Amino acid sequence: MPEVTIDLIKALRERTQAGIMDCKKALLANDGDIEKAVDYLREKGIVKAASKANRIAAEGLSQVLVDGNKAIIAEVNCETDFVSSGDKFHKLVDDVLSTIASKNPSSLDEAKKECEPLFIDATVAMGEKMELRRYEEVALSGSQKAYSYIHMGGKIGVLLILDKECDELGKGISMHIAANAPQYLDLSSVPAADRERELGVATAEVRDDPKLQNKPEAVKAQIVERKVDKTLSKDCLSLQEYLIDPSKTVGGILQEKGVSIVKFVRYKVGEGVAA
Repeated sequence: MPEVTIDLIKALRERTQAGIMDCKKALLANDGDIEKAVDYLREKGIVKAASKANRIAAEGLSQVLVDGNKAIIAEVNCETDFVSSGDKFHKLVDDVLSTIASKNPSSLDEAKKECEPLFIDATVAMGEKMELRRYEEVALSGSQKAYSYIHMGGKIGVLLILDKECDELGKGISMHIAANAPQYLDLSSVPAADRERELGVATAEVRDDPKLQNKPEAVKAQIVERKVDKTLSKDCLSLQEYLIDPSKTVGGILQEKGVSIVKFVRYKVGEGVAA
């Protein structure tokens, strides 16, 4: 039996993008000859994984895993809704989350590298390009509690961290986030770049409004700030009408219950992916 080294397996894998065990089997069947092993994999249809690289993967699933003192939300993409609804793809997503939880990658690139064997094998098995598009891991401390809500079978995933346990509210706010797609927690958490963009729009509107032409500059500045706050408020979670009880805002119900939001993450599968 020929000796098949790790270096040979790596070299074949780089050439074909086939799974590790497939590469080992191909080399064993061809006396360690890489060229023959490449042909062997092509004949078996295994090299097809590499040909998927330039396809658009905009379908998929978003899922959440809570593992001890960490909570992870991830989006895993594929090409078609048919594949994303299958058991094999669901298992892939679960395996990706488990790998991230156990390997503790420090970046998306590192997470992709850790999960690479899973994706190569899954691409071969299911015939589509698949990839880990994004993930976020949150460390829980003290009395913090993680809640999640998966909507439309995984098309929208929400991870919510409260400063303490409050199950009914945690579930309700998670559902609210899925339905209302807030971008920020409150006005103070709006990134400077986002506020600056809205400031430019509001400034132009006030400048071009004939009704405001004779107003003092200080008054115009106040009007601009109010317009910016009004626009951004629509995307602030704490200022939105609470889905479960529209007579209250999310911030109001939180204050009433004595609970605070530490963080929330909402993934909608495929958002922002170029067609």
